[in-house]
Amino acid sequence: MITHDILQPTHLLLILVAVLVVLGPKRLPQASRAIGRSIREFRSATSLEQPPTKVATDSSEPAERG
Repeated sequence: MITHDILQPTHLLLILVAVLVVLGPKRLPQASRAIGRSIREFRSATSLEQPPTKVATDSSEPAERG
């Protein structure tokens, strides 16, 4: 069995060319920004440095009936 690195420079180049063909030169920057924002939001949401935020909704707590 021969093992190879998955992300060799030629593979990355082929992936970049395929993405460019699929998205086109006009939509590629928009897609890159969207991916960057998503990664940034994911990292901030999973970060251990920030305390978890608690979202309070009216339906989450049972209503008191007297």
